[in-house]
Amino acid sequence: MKRYLKIFTAGLISDNPLLMLMIGLCSALAVTNNMANGIGMGLAMTFVLLCSEVIISMFRKLIPNSIRIPIFIIVIAAFTTIVDLSMKAWTPALSEAMGVFIPLIVVNCIIMGRVEAFSSKEGVFACVIDSIGMGLGYTWVLLGIAAIRELLGDGKILGFQIMPDSYQPILFFTLPPGGFLVFALFISMNIWLKKLIDNAGARAGKSGKEAVA
Repeated sequence: MKRYLKIFTAGLISDNPLLMLMIGLCSALAVTNNMANGIGMGLAMTFVLLCSEVIISMFRKLIPNSIRIPIFIIVIAAFTTIVDLSMKAWTPALSEAMGVFIPLIVVNCIIMGRVEAFSSKEGVFACVIDSIGMGLGYTWVLLGIAAIRELLGDGKILGFQIMPDSYQPILFFTLPPGGFLVFALFISMNIWLKKLIDNAGARAGKSGKEAVA
């Protein structure tokens, strides 16, 4: 159980795909100008990651090593197509707002990296835990960045007016430089949080040794 808990929490903080691994940044920064896009991208990425990891884990022993990358891409592309067509059918406005970044999930480094490094070597249950942890880690960063950018850049969150009518939107935050600034703040916050957790763990281990002694 401790192993699965460690796998799950790694994606949230210590191995967060955006803040620590620094992969998949292009789509993350491009769609975080508002919360709706962040939710859509986070759910789409988590769905594709979960399904791809599970399928590849199930058939990992049958996949020849020499052609594993093309097979990984085909599996990821299949689930990305499902997401893309589903969004076009049920949420056309969101699909149009997301543009090319939903189809580009196929080549997103987060999914390809987890498939290659984890699901091709681990069992199905571990892959479910890993994909959910990584997906939630990816999503919470998107939502955090999007909330700040939408609030400061438009005075709204999810289209609802939050700031008073007298508030003057800071258009800087709706532009790419604003996204990079907020993202940098999130990286700093995550590093600080990780150090707090590591220090707390070290103190707990030291206290345990002293108690045993």
